[in-house]
Amino acid sequence: MISIKVLGPGCANCERVELHAIEAVENLGSEKPELEATIEKIKNPEVYPDYGLLATPGLVINEKLVSAGKIPSTDEIVNWLKNTPSA
Repeated sequence: MISIKVLGPGCANCERVELHAIEAVENLGSEKPELEATIEKIKNPEVYPDYGLLATPGLVINEKLVSAGKIPSTDEIVNWLKNTPSA
C-alpha cells in the first residue's frame, strides 16, 4: 500500500496536485493492477513542518516529501510512484 498525501490549504493548486496524483495512480494501476494507494488531503498547517514543507502545495509519498511549492505533472508523480517500494 502506498500512502500519498497532498499538503495545502485547499487552494486551486492543491486541488490540481491531488488530481495529478489520482491520475498517476490510475495510469500506473493500468500497468500494475495490484497497485494499492491511498490519497489523503492534509489542510492543517501545523503538520507541514513535520514533512519539511516550506511552501504549498506539497506532495508526500510514503511519508517522504517529494514536491513542494509547485504542481508536479502526472508523469512526474508516476515516476516517483514507480520508484517507491511496493509500487
